[in-house]
Amino acid sequence: MLKRIPKFFRSFYFITSVLFVVWMLFFDSNDFITQYQMNRELKDKEEMKQYYLDKMVEVEKDRRELMGNPELLEKFAREQYLMRRPGEDVFIIVPKKEN
Repeated sequence: MLKRIPKFFRSFYFITSVLFVVWMLFFDSNDFITQYQMNRELKDKEEMKQYYLDKMVEVEKDRRELMGNPELLEKFAREQYLMRRPGEDVFIIVPKKEN
């Protein structure tokens, strides 16, 4: 049966090389699957980083706008933090949840 296999495939170097490649692709700590997963995770993290950098720019723009306009600052405080003027009553209307 061994004589049917070409001599090249029976050589020590070929068998060692195949075993090495299989080991590196599937069993090593830096195998192909792990590298792929880490690369995908890195891309996700870079997208999240860009999203948060864009959000920071937007928040900073809104902050500058609010600090420069007292009417907008009052409107923001009333809507977001339910602040009120002395002698004023604030009514909060909570929409009903539908099941």
